[in-house]
Amino acid sequence: MEQVSQGAMRVDDEWRRWIAENLILGSAPQSLCDVMVGAGIDAAEARRELDAAQTSPYLAGATRLKNRLAKHDWILDIQRKLNRQFELQVERHHKLGRDRFYREFYSTGRPVIITGMLDDWPAMQKWNLDYFAGKFGDAEVQVQFGRDRDAQYEINSVQHRQTMRFGDYVAKIANAGRTNDFYMTANNTSQNRRALAGLWRDLKPLSEYQDAGSPDDGFFWLGPAGTITPFHHDLTNNFMAQVFGRKRVLLIPPAEVARVYNHRHCFSEVDGRNIDYARFPMMRDVQVLECILNPGEILFLPVGCWHFVEGLDVSCTVSSINFRWDNDFTGFYPGQLDY
Repeated sequence: MEQVSQGAMRVDDEWRRWIAENLILGSAPQSLCDVMVGAGIDAAEARRELDAAQTSPYLAGATRLKNRLAKHDWILDIQRKLNRQFELQVERHHKLGRDRFYREFYSTGRPVIITGMLDDWPAMQKWNLDYFAGKFGDAEVQVQFGRDRDAQYEINSVQHRQTMRFGDYVAKIANAGRTNDFYMTANNTSQNRRALAGLWRDLKPLSEYQDAGSPDDGFFWLGPAGTITPFHHDLTNNFMAQVFGRKRVLLIPPAEVARVYNHRHCFSEVDGRNIDYARFPMMRDVQVLECILNPGEILFLPVGCWHFVEGLDVSCTVSSINFRWDNDFTGFYPGQLDY
């Protein structure tokens, strides 16, 4: 914020954006004036800026758009209310059939855990840290490092990429205990898919649900206990196939989007480890589901479903998006990143 020579704070464009946003959200002008004066802005200047904003045709146009968006919010609130007509939960189904999966979960955007479909994966018997080190230890892989020093480590994932021997990474996991400081994630896929191509021979197509001929054949996740993937939503439907270790997953239905503090792109500011209701009061009214994903289970994550994932053990997951049915939702995703 810019200061004038007398020591008073001057209203700059950052303040003007703040004024406009809060007026559009329905804040009383006097309350905004009080905040500005409390921040060191001269009362007369604060009132002039507020008067100018309230009479601006730009603000009038933005308010009209806000009223249109309120109708969209009403539609979402209808779905939120309908969701509360029954106890929403993450169901578990053994070897869920294709038609039922599509009819009850894929086409309706409901999460579900499927058991029994990974029983014939060689990975379920072969994969562990010793196997990785022995078979692929010399492969050069990419890993996310330094996550503990950056609260926005997912948004800034490119800055955290490091390359190392897979065997060295596996040894680091084995000796780490609980930590979120390093993690091999889908953000490292472009390099790791080539470096660890042999691992894919230990997987089998989930032909009941997926297109085996699709080039989108999976993303590899491997990390110690304590890894955290913060609340976000994906732009496609996803499968999370858990090979070893357990993961705790929190899920929020897409209709709750107005209350999850979506501050940038597909991310939320809310920390799922300990939701701060004082800082994020709207979360008190949000429907949050919880499940534990065990080895040999698949979690279906619907497009737009907010989710937070915590590694309870050293764990390995393969995620995939190559479903038999239309899974293209990115073409009409809004291009802006900041909300």
